[in-house]
Amino acid sequence: MELNAQPRKSREKLAEGMIPAVAYNKENNVSFALDLKTFDRAFRQTSTTGLYDITVEGQETFPALVKAIQMDKRRRVPIHVDFYMVTYGEAVEVSVPVHTSGKSQGVVMGGLLDIVIHNLAIIAPGPRRIPQELVVDVSRLQIGDHITAGQITLPEGVELNVDADQVVISLLPPRMTAEEAEAETQAAQIAGLVAAGELTEEAAAAVLEGDTTLEEAKAETSGETVEDTAEAGDNVSSEDQS
Repeated sequence: MELNAQPRKSREKLAEGMIPAVAYNKENNVSFALDLKTFDRAFRQTSTTGLYDITVEGQETFPALVKAIQMDKRRRVPIHVDFYMVTYGEAVEVSVPVHTSGKSQGVVMGGLLDIVIHNLAIIAPGPRRIPQELVVDVSRLQIGDHITAGQITLPEGVELNVDADQVVISLLPPRMTAEEAEAETQAAQIAGLVAAGELTEEAAAAVLEGDTTLEEAKAETSGETVEDTAEAGDNVSSEDQS
């Protein structure tokens, strides 16, 4: 993608429709101005993986990638662009968007596909070898499965720049309904009571199966009836009043 630019001095007021930009590497730093509409249209097509050949009027053309964009929060348009200069034929570190293809049986069964890492860090063998995106086939995923960075097929010559065991995509279980969440909370509570000796395993099973209430099960475990427990509470209240 070619971009024509105008030279710019620091804090110089720009003509209407132009935005300030800078391109740099370890050895060089160049300030210039870009036509807003031209850059905005180009960036929407290429994003941060697009290689730009920038020609500043009166200077040499240099290749560069977008490093950062400062946006006008109200108008949602760029107001400043940072590029970093690259060299043809030299390896370059960049983050590439991760997209998915296919529909898995896990999703059909209600599972939720979670893209954990939306942009994967890679090392391309050269600026012109940067993939625009990484498309991952998720059709084989079942609920509970995941895909790591090391399992993603990369273009020839491209290497990972993250841990190969890093999870990139997961297939999560379906979200619980309110009733399921309540049942899970009750099961955890009952497990705690069993561990504390306040419920027998048989009583706990009866509560979970709906054959008895938690209060009745606790009273049975302690050798009391619900009526005994209520009567004891009434006696305490009467003593307090006297």
